[in-house]
Amino acid sequence: MANIINNTNLDKAQTIVNGKKDKQTLRKPIKFQGEWNLDPSKDYQFRTELVYEKGKQVIEIDSPSFLGGNGNRLGPMAYCIAGIASCFIATFVSVAASKEIRLTKLNVNTECMINFAKTFDIADEPITEGINFQIEAESDNAKKTSRTSKDG
Repeated sequence: MANIINNTNLDKAQTIVNGKKDKQTLRKPIKFQGEWNLDPSKDYQFRTELVYEKGKQVIEIDSPSFLGGNGNRLGPMAYCIAGIASCFIATFVSVAASKEIRLTKLNVNTECMINFAKTFDIADEPITEGINFQIEAESDNAKKTSRTSKDG
């Protein structure tokens, strides 16, 4: 029977064990090809097909109107921040599972201030002004703590 805690299969998640034996196993390539859509009658600006272990998914992205898009799809920064939040929370869950903490609830609120001054060559300022994660977690077998994480 598989050792699954918090929807994480610990029998499959041998990354740390393998990484200690061979650091090269910790390096994973991510590759994809995308195409900028030049046809203004379409509802998106960028399209890519991402491949994962058991399939593939088409992603269409459209910039918000203040960046020249039509706001018909999620913009590229939304995907970036969602990816960072997903990565952060997946690490949180994996660590909890490895300590046999069984979560009964887990939510994350993520905030990130994007500064477009550098993008528009107006000022040489950081593109992000930090990423804040606020986690709401509940467990029947863990101590209660409260902390906000800021990555900046």
